[in-house]
Formats: sequence, C-alpha cells, structure tokens
Amino acid sequence: MTAEIITMGSLNIVTAMPEIFLLIMACLVLLVDLYLPAEKRQLTYLLAQLSLIITLVLMLMNPVTHTTLAFNEFYIHDPLSQVLKSFILIISFGVFVYSRDYLAQRNIFKGEFYVLGLFAIAGMMLMVSANNMLMLYLGLELLSLCLYALVAYNRDNAKASEAAMKYFILGAIASGMLLYGMSIIYGLTGSLKFTDIATAVATGTNSAQHIGLVFGLVFIVVAIGFKLGAVPFHMWIPDVYHGAPTVVTVFIGSAPKLAGFAMFMRLLVEGLGGLQADWQQMVIVLSVLSMAVGNIVAIAQANLKRMLAYSTISHIGFLLLGIIATTPDGYAAAMFYTISYALMALGGFGMIILMARKGFEAENIADFAGLNQRSPWFAFIMSILMLSMAGVPPTLGFWAKVAVISAVIDVNMVWLAILAVIFSIVGVFYYIRIIKVMYFDEATENTPIECGRDMQLTLSTNGLAILALGLYPAALMALCVSVFK
Repeated sequence: MTAEIITMGSLNIVTAMPEIFLLIMACLVLLVDLYLPAEKRQLTYLLAQLSLIITLVLMLMNPVTHTTLAFNEFYIHDPLSQVLKSFILIISFGVFVYSRDYLAQRNIFKGEFYVLGLFAIAGMMLMVSANNMLMLYLGLELLSLCLYALVAYNRDNAKASEAAMKYFILGAIASGMLLYGMSIIYGLTGSLKFTDIATAVATGTNSAQHIGLVFGLVFIVVAIGFKLGAVPFHMWIPDVYHGAPTVVTVFIGSAPKLAGFAMFMRLLVEGLGGLQADWQQMVIVLSVLSMAVGNIVAIAQANLKRMLAYSTISHIGFLLLGIIATTPDGYAAAMFYTISYALMALGGFGMIILMARKGFEAENIADFAGLNQRSPWFAFIMSILMLSMAGVPPTLGFWAKVAVISAVIDVNMVWLAILAVIFSIVGVFYYIRIIKVMYFDEATENTPIECGRDMQLTLSTNGLAILALGLYPAALMALCVSVFK
C-alpha cells in the first residue's frame, strides 16, 4: 500500500462522504417507505438502488492518490478500501435487482428488506475503512445485526426463524470472542489503532507479553474464522443458507465475504503482522480443513443451496491460501479470489432465484433437470458459473485458483499447493453434476421461466462477466496487485 499518509484534521467529512450519504439515504428510505401505500412500494426499491449508484459515484470521485486518515484516525481511505467498497456496492446492486420479483411473488415486498440491506452495506464499508479496532467492531455489529434480521425476514417461515436463531446465537458468541481478543490486545499494547498495535508488537515484547498477545490472537482468529465460515467454525453456514429466503442467502454469500477479507487484512496483517508466525499456523489449519470438509461434504448434498453452502466453505479455504503466503503477491491473490468468488456466488444463487416462482423455490439440484430444453441461454449462463466455481479454464475461477496456489508455491509450501489441487479436483465432481442434470436429464416441467427484464439482463451480465474476466484476467489482477504494491 502507499507509504504516504495524510491525516486530515480531527474530522474529514469529504473523505467519508460515501458512508455518510448511504446512511442518510437508508434513513430516508425508511421514512419514505413508512408512508407509502403497498402498491407504490417500488419507489423504495428505486430509492435503494439510486442510493447505491450515487454512493459508488462518490467513491469514484475521490480517487486514492495517497492514504488519508480521518475522524481522529479511526477511518482510513486507501487503495484497499477503495477497491473493496466499489465491489461491495456493485454486488449489492445486483442482489437488489434479483430481490424485486422474488419478494413481490411471495407477498413480502417490504421496505424493511432494502433498509436493512443499506445499513448492512454501510456496516461493510465501515469495516473496510476501519483503522481502529473499535471502528471495525462497530461496523461488524452493524452488518451482523442487519443480517440476523434479514435471515428471519419471512416471519411465516419456521425454517427461516430457526436459521436466524442459530445464526444469532453463534454470531453473538463469535462477536464476544472477538471483543475479548481485542480487549487483551488493547491491554497489552495500550492502543486500539492498528498502526500503534503493529509498532508495539514489532518493537519487542517479553515472553509473558508475547504469550498474552498470542492468547488474544487465538480469540481473534476464531472470531474471524466464524465470520468467514471456515472449518471448524462453519456450522452455521449450511443451515442459514438453506433456511433463509434465497435473496437473503445471495446477499450473505457474496458482499460480506469482501468485508470479511478486509477484517482479516486490517486485524491480522496490518495490526498483528508481528505475530505472523503464530497466526499463519492457525490459518493453515483452517484452510486445509475448510477445503477438505467443504468439498467432500458437498458431494452428498441433493439440495442446491446446501451444496453451495459447503462450496462456500471450500472457497474460504482456497481464499486463505493467499493470506497464508504472507507476501504482497499472496495478499493480492487472496483479494482477487475473494472478488471472483463474490461475483460467482451472486450469479449462482441468482440462478436459483431465476428458477423459483411463487410456491416453488427451485432449491434442489433435480429442479434444474432439463433446463437446456426450457432456456438454452440460462443453461449456458449456469454452466459458466459452475465451471468457474470448479476452477475450469477459461473462466475467472480458474485464474483465481491459479493465483492462490502459485502464491503458496512461491513461499515453498508445495505440500499445501498439492492438497489444494487435490481438493479442487474433488470439487469438480459436484459442479459438473449440475451441468449434467441441465443438459442430459429430462425436464420435469415445461413451464416458461418468468422474470423481469432487469433480472434477465443483470444475471446474463453477471455470467458473461465471469467468462470475460476469465478470458482477460490481467486487468482485475493488476488492480489487486496495485493495492499491495
């Protein structure tokens, strides 16, 4: 990252204008929706989408020429935050597009979905721009509380309520562990700011202090492992992905992964880089277990949402490979993988939403039988998405896997690269199975696929972007490398 750092007084509203604007619009959408009749609720959707577009424009109007600190150095504006927040907004825009028809068909088209979504996005953006453990924790809690409510959004669905309760209880435990770990680090370093913590760790500690720092580090790694969904802290992912409404699943499975990556970078790399040898060993265990459990258990799943849930766990294992390398190229590879996976998850769950209709959720793999007979175009789009998740060239997922595997090879962890390749081959099986079902099984029904033009256009763009970025991956990879130059 750039070495030049400029502190803009105690406050710098201009630097944080995207977050400020988004929070104002979230409150405005809440108030507008309160007085709107049910038949005019589309205005809520349009306002939410307009909020994301303007927030993205404000982001791009403030390019990063140097690292800027604001709000008493609680807030940082740097290349990492610029890139991740831009993709968070783009992916969230896609989620909102996918949500409109889905919610309307089930008579749950309410402003609360978009209000909670906007607040969750604001929480992610605050996490990404956090330069202080307190700011990071506040952003994480804002995101988490909104996600808990969204999982239980359809109150008439007992499965969703059960999933929300599990998510809330386990999430509260993880948040408590994170807070406890942060308090230990604060007690031993005397600061909440990541740069001060890094300085305190680097300048040397006695053996007793080092043991204390490692003790706090364990709690932080456990909490991050839970938030990302790494094994053995993955138990919430299958139940939440399966139980939540599919539009909530696509939201949880995409944009928050970018915020989770930022939390990892801010806390462990920037703040606790001096303990790299300690947390690297922990992350290796999380990575290997996630790749193994995620890929092997996914084979046995007949429910597509649960299969993609275990697929998410395996992808987290691959993502962590880049961080394990602990080099700038490794971090860039991990960032490239995170962005790639978020785009793939958006499209994968988007296809489930496309196939669903009122009274039918299209959650099972068998529900995609004969899709090529009903819609050759969307069977092609789904094939691109599944091949990308499997890491088959020339899709984006292939280059993402190559990047993280190359990163661990560069630091002489060849054994880890071999394991990654083996588990990647195992994962190909359950992705190819979906393609086989779409093209070679007989269609169980011939009803036309009904969805809005915006949904068709966005989903098609999503799939083609995966293919285009796979054919020309250099631009996205160069962007990620520039963040850590």
